[in-house]
Amino acid sequence: MRKLVFKSLLLTALVSATGSIYAQQSGLPINAAASVNGVIITNDMVEQGIRVALSQGQKDSPELRKAVIEKYIEVLLLSQQAEKDGLANSEKANTQLAMIRQNYLADLELATFMEKNPVTDADVRAEYNKQVASLGPQGMIVEYKISDIAVATEADAQAAMSRIKKGESFDKVARSASLAPNKAQGGAAGWVQPGQLPQPLSVAIVNLSKGQVSAPIQMQQGWYLIKLEDKRSSKPPSFEQAEKAVRAGLMQKKQFEFLSQIAKDSKIVVQ
Repeated sequence: MRKLVFKSLLLTALVSATGSIYAQQSGLPINAAASVNGVIITNDMVEQGIRVALSQGQKDSPELRKAVIEKYIEVLLLSQQAEKDGLANSEKANTQLAMIRQNYLADLELATFMEKNPVTDADVRAEYNKQVASLGPQGMIVEYKISDIAVATEADAQAAMSRIKKGESFDKVARSASLAPNKAQGGAAGWVQPGQLPQPLSVAIVNLSKGQVSAPIQMQQGWYLIKLEDKRSSKPPSFEQAEKAVRAGLMQKKQFEFLSQIAKDSKIVVQ
C-alpha cells in the first residue's frame, strides 16, 4: 500500500460507534498483529504502514500503530466482502490488479537495481566538480527551460512538427500527440542543465534559440521534439547546497541508462 488514509469516513464511523473496529484476542502467531477471518496482518505489514505514515508527517505513537492496524483491518473487511460479492474476478478488478502488480514490480526492480548500483558520495563529489569545471572561465551555470513532445516513431515526430510549422502551438500539439506524462502540462519539463540530460537532448537544447523547436531527435525509447522556452545564468551553488540535486540527477541518469538497456534488448510494438 503506497498511501494510508488514517481518518476515512468509514473508519471514523466505526470507531465512533464501537470504540474500535477490532477486538483484542489471543492465539495469534508471534509475527501477527491481527487477523480477519483467518487472514493474518503481520507486524512487518504494520511497520511498513507506520513508515509510510511517518514519511507523510505523522508522529510515531501507540495511537498511530493502532490506526495502522485498524486501516489494514478495514481494507481486509472490504476486500473479503468484495470477494463474496463476486467483484474480484470482474474485468475492472483484473485490469486494476494487473496495473498495481506491474507498477509495484517496476518500482521494486528499480529499487533493487539502485541497491546493487548505488550512487556513492565519491560519485556525487566527482560529478559536482565536473559540472563546476565545465562552466568555463566565467564560472556561470546556464539553465534551460524546456518543453518536449515524446512519440513512438519518426513519422509521428514529423507529423507533430508539421502541425507546429503550420501554426499550432507546441502546448496544443504536446497535449494531443505526446506519449509522455507531462503531456497534460503541454509538455513542460521545467529548468534543466545540459549535463542532466542524455547527450542527443543536451546537444539539441544548447543550440536552440529561445522559442525555437528542435528537429526530431531519436532516442532509444522513441522520438522527441524539444522547445526552448527560456534560458538563464547564475552562479554555481556550493557543494553542500548542490549535493542533494546532484545525487538525484545521478540516480535518474543511472535509472534512465538501465531502462534504455532493457528497452534495447526488448521487442516493443506501439500501434
